Amino acid sequence: MQALQISGCPQSLAAARFSSRRRTRPPGGVSGLAFVVCSSAERRVPGGRKIFVFGMGFVGIHVSRRLREEGWEVSGTCTSEEKKKKLEEMGFEAFVFDAGENDLANVNALQQATHLLLSIPPSSSGDPLLSLDEDLRSKLGSGNLQWLGYLSSTSVYGDCGGASVDEDYQPNPATQTAKARLAAEQGWLDLGHDLGVSAYVFRLGGIYGPGRSALDTLVNLEALSKYQKMRESRKYTARIHVEDAYQAIKSSFAAPKSGRVYNVVDDDPAPRTEVFLFAEELIEGKWPGKAKRTGAEDAEISQENNSQGEKRVLNTRLKEELGVRLIHPSYRSGLRSILDSWKSPPQQIRYLDLGSNS
Repeated sequence: MQALQISGCPQSLAAARFSSRRRTRPPGGVSGLAFVVCSSAERRVPGGRKIFVFGMGFVGIHVSRRLREEGWEVSGTCTSEEKKKKLEEMGFEAFVFDAGENDLANVNALQQATHLLLSIPPSSSGDPLLSLDEDLRSKLGSGNLQWLGYLSSTSVYGDCGGASVDEDYQPNPATQTAKARLAAEQGWLDLGHDLGVSAYVFRLGGIYGPGRSALDTLVNLEALSKYQKMRESRKYTARIHVEDAYQAIKSSFAAPKSGRVYNVVDDDPAPRTEVFLFAEELIEGKWPGKAKRTGAEDAEISQENNSQGEKRVLNTRLKEELGVRLIHPSYRSGLRSILDSWKSPPQQIRYLDLGSNS
């Protein structure tokens, strides 16, 4: 029998499969998963550098670009032929895929992937990809896969009454979508466990970056979504710059523990009103009169579709276990970096948007 290789562990340990694993209950409401802990001497550098991204949206495309710069082979999915063409023009191998309508028969690159990033959000009825269980196991069971990561959301915690929340806090999702995310976390960790690969969950705050930030909203006169308006009154807002989200994902490739959940947020959960006032000050300081609106308006891609989600999300585990040093620990640094990259105010020019996925 061919042994499956577990990312971060030697082949001898992988061959042992799960016989020597210590089973314990993972933190944050994710249960039934075995952990593999390898010493630094046992860890190996993965030979494969082929990542497949389900959902090449804002985060997916950023991760894809950054890894390709480092020599990785990158392929992934989008939702239309038009988006596929754009991705191919950028040098990516792309597949049009709708989990609600398609199977995985034509997604050929998936079988060769050493790393799998999952960035397709669930519907209220569940994760559409996990519904293809037999298909997934067939494609991913070749022995090439070493790592999988699922992009989730801090919305799974629900309303915590303003409490400080780490990954050990018991999730209490309030919406059907947040409940589906929590169930998907468990589903992907279980699949990783069954396949014998390292599996991780990243609970992201509201994602912002070049083309999607408070600065862009103020300059481009973008309309607020229903949920952005509903979140105006929150005292705390978890957020993360897309480059720091990439840092978290990349750092986990060499992590010694599998089955872990990480809060991916910055150090400053400031309310949206404060963020927009600062963004307006930055624009007015550089181009007086260019900011078209003022007040608490936001273009972050929030993963939290829940207006009753008061909590202060902590990132201690991200820093201590993955060694992540945030490039933008506060929205102030993140917004300044975006503004500094503008030679002139953008004129309705947005970051390449290839879909609604994260």
